[in-house]
Amino acid sequence: MAVVALAGGLGAPGVTTAAMALLMTWPLPEGHRVVLAEADPDGGAILPGALQGTLGNSHGMRNLAVAARQGQLVEAFWRQLVDVTDAGTRDRLVLPGLYDPAHASAMEPVWKPLARLFAGIEDHGHDVLVDLGRRGAFGPSAVLAHRADVLLVVARNTLRGLQSAQVRLEALRESAGGSTEPSVLLVDEGPFTREEVRKALGAPVAAVLPWQPREAKVLSDGAEQPRRFESGPLMRSARSAAVRVQELVAIRRSRLAPPPPGPAEGRVISDAR
Repeated sequence: MAVVALAGGLGAPGVTTAAMALLMTWPLPEGHRVVLAEADPDGGAILPGALQGTLGNSHGMRNLAVAARQGQLVEAFWRQLVDVTDAGTRDRLVLPGLYDPAHASAMEPVWKPLARLFAGIEDHGHDVLVDLGRRGAFGPSAVLAHRADVLLVVARNTLRGLQSAQVRLEALRESAGGSTEPSVLLVDEGPFTREEVRKALGAPVAAVLPWQPREAKVLSDGAEQPRRFESGPLMRSARSAAVRVQELVAIRRSRLAPPPPGPAEGRVISDAR
């Protein structure tokens, strides 16, 4: 299982929309689940957007701050998750973000235990996508980025988008201290090719999503789905992106895995038995 963090730069590069696209297309073996956690200190967009305010403010990240002070973070986490599947299968879940940025300060003591929780629930067959928005990869919530298996910077391939992404990537490399090397999730709005983006940013482009504002509003604002939405370019690309991100997780974990014992070490273990 994996923890994947998504961050963005200035403007609105589409972090939450990209995260929702990955959530809805994430490959799930039988019995597994994927959770999207909105961890943007500037406030969440899914409750008023994709969920169209149907839950009010009854669910969300803010409730975890209260629970953590009472030593009940884990129990509260599971109660805050919202099913976003039409069939009610509870295999694609959202932890809505803060509805008021003023509550961000109350979350400061929660980010580290929440990062540990994210890393630990893989034993339950869960993957976690973390929407860090513009500021969540820095400050107290930065631990969510540092401990992720893969860190994706969402950027548009416009001049403005690439300039913003370059600044954000440099800051992330400095703050992460080598704990993780960011990759780019590209939104194909502008004229620059994938290879040009890679060279300009000095970072690999993990995947590309097409620029489709009408389809994107289904994910960002709960708009009515156009015909063939599920089989259209946006969701097809998201499925490919999800598979590629899972591959990146597997590559990173294989690199970090301890080497198998050598012949001599194996004989010592055998003799000890």
